[in-house]
Amino acid sequence: MKATVFAFLVLLGLTRLQGQALPAAHPPPAPPPLTPGLPTLFVIGDSTAADNHDVKAVGWGIPFARFFDPARINIANRARGGRSSRTFVTEGLWDKALAEMKPGDVVLIQFGHNDGGPVNDHYRARGSVRGLGEETEEIDNFITKKHEIIHTFGWYMRKMIADTRARGATPVVLGLTVRDTWHLGVVERGPGDYSDLSAQIARAAGVKFLDLTSLVADRYEQMGQAKVDGFFPRDHTHTNEAGATLNATFVVSGLKQFPELKLAGTFSAAGEAVSAPAPRVRRPAPVPANSKLPSLVLIGDSTVRNGVGNGAGGQWGWGEPLAAYFDPAAINVVNRAVGGLSSRTYLSLGHWDRTLPLIKAGDVVLMQFGRNDNGPINDNFRARGTIKGVGDEQQEIDNILTKKHEVVHSFGWYLRKFVRDTKAKGATPIICSLTPQKVWRDGKIVREDYARWAEQVAREEGVAFIDLDERIAAHYDQLGAEKTDAMYADPKTHNTWDGADLNAQCVVAGLKAIKGDPLAPYFSRLAGPIQP
Repeated sequence: MKATVFAFLVLLGLTRLQGQALPAAHPPPAPPPLTPGLPTLFVIGDSTAADNHDVKAVGWGIPFARFFDPARINIANRARGGRSSRTFVTEGLWDKALAEMKPGDVVLIQFGHNDGGPVNDHYRARGSVRGLGEETEEIDNFITKKHEIIHTFGWYMRKMIADTRARGATPVVLGLTVRDTWHLGVVERGPGDYSDLSAQIARAAGVKFLDLTSLVADRYEQMGQAKVDGFFPRDHTHTNEAGATLNATFVVSGLKQFPELKLAGTFSAAGEAVSAPAPRVRRPAPVPANSKLPSLVLIGDSTVRNGVGNGAGGQWGWGEPLAAYFDPAAINVVNRAVGGLSSRTYLSLGHWDRTLPLIKAGDVVLMQFGRNDNGPINDNFRARGTIKGVGDEQQEIDNILTKKHEVVHSFGWYLRKFVRDTKAKGATPIICSLTPQKVWRDGKIVREDYARWAEQVAREEGVAFIDLDERIAAHYDQLGAEKTDAMYADPKTHNTWDGADLNAQCVVAGLKAIKGDPLAPYFSRLAGPIQP
């Protein structure tokens, strides 16, 4: 019996550690001394960069050193497994690295894999407060037994950037390495949105950002999941030496796009052989795969299609999983939604004018806006807000962002234009309300005014309406807060794949509820069990 219990505890411990760096039984040996008089390139991060003394979990910082000439530059890998931006600071690891820095050094900073964990528990207590602001959370740390003020991920990253600059060194922020997690042949560009947050931090601080996530993920997708699986013998996060070398190659490649770092002349022969990355080619917007078939055209914002529809930051719009609920041999699903846009900017920035020529008689256009319509009408950041409501009010502005004179209309005005333009093409418009945010009040998800305005336009224009806001929120009300949390990849707006798929199923259910549903002949078998 005792042996059984012991085996269970061992298995439980291994399960908890799966996907994470194993804590070292003893402190790691002191790093070799740096050669005086040479510049130093520091690596600051977690187990995805560190020397973990495990052939199944090799950090990219180990093979990285081989790309540089030790007679010309020191490579100081100070990354430590299991650490977040917070614990790298609170455990004193940052102060030790900082003491070694001098003017002319370059410091690579990469965190995020471990920042999403619990702020306080009996296991790691390493999470940082979500976001980039100045929010704090006070705890009595279960592990250290000390009172601690926890800051945001952004706060810790900004501290390291500022401290590096104060030493006369140059900080470079890196996106995260890519995990072996796939959906429909597309690799996750996560976990969560920490790479995106890192890019925002770098941009705000005016420092270089090396988008390692995109460089590696693009290559993984070229290779395919079967080959990439071979880089991950232990779990979905940590690579073997071959995978670590590939990651290191892309770090070297990314650094070569920043000549101001003055690393030229410090590379080894292997490093000299690495080329700077070619400019990324922007993926073209989707078009109908078969012009002879009818099309279901989607227009909207990031909750319909996030980024280029590849799950960057772990965030998916419902338009991606929706395609699986239709027969590709019978209908095209063309997701023309664009993240960050409102009903106004989808029109004013030319996206509707580029989409309209793709629409033909017999097509269906599913439109969803509202999430970004509540922003400022005129500012130097997005300038995407619309006038609230569905009336004919208008406001003339000199747009601070575009430097053009513009007449801004109501939310309803823009929806009516999309509807009428669609009808003029002989196609069928269907209006969806926006997806709900993860905002609770009195135990229920908050429903939004933009859903009611969308419904009003649909009624006045005589077109079908799918109340996604209500349908999805009703599911969340039943699931409860804890299970609903798992549906979101950020604090309240963008969904994980599972959340996006739930939203897509609500779209299908809403379509089936439409009298004379024009899409009924085109559903795949996957849509069969979904009830209207």
